[in-house]
Amino acid sequence: MSINNLPQEGSCRCNQVRFSVSQPPVITMACHCTGCQKMTASAFSLSALIPASAFTVTQGCPVVGGLHGVDRHYFCPHCMSWLFTRPHGIDEFVNVRASLLDNAREYVPFMETWTSEKLPWASTPARESFAQLPAPQDFPRLLQAYAEFSAR
Repeated sequence: MSINNLPQEGSCRCNQVRFSVSQPPVITMACHCTGCQKMTASAFSLSALIPASAFTVTQGCPVVGGLHGVDRHYFCPHCMSWLFTRPHGIDEFVNVRASLLDNAREYVPFMETWTSEKLPWASTPARESFAQLPAPQDFPRLLQAYAEFSAR
């Protein structure tokens, strides 16, 4: 699963906010938490963790939405599509909603989180699963495993 043809472009549903990704993700994910279920009106959210230096909003001005908590969730002010998240305390990465990328098919979730809140009929092809979030010490192994997976 190799993500080619960088940079990749993406947009909200109405196309008023557009963004660009110039590097491949360090990992791709599906989150089954009830918060993501409610914000996407779906069984899970799909995301790609991108280095912040490789992410640029190229059109429009996203607004903060969601819970307005420590994690800043950004939305299109017109169509209210959930675009990306800037996780609290992790300024070097942006968590982009992978399904908004123009080539979303290439962003297969490598890991899934919050399976303890997963809807019983929802499934993903993720290779790693966590009842909640992986422990911080798991991330070096996960990033290495994703790098090997994505090189194929």
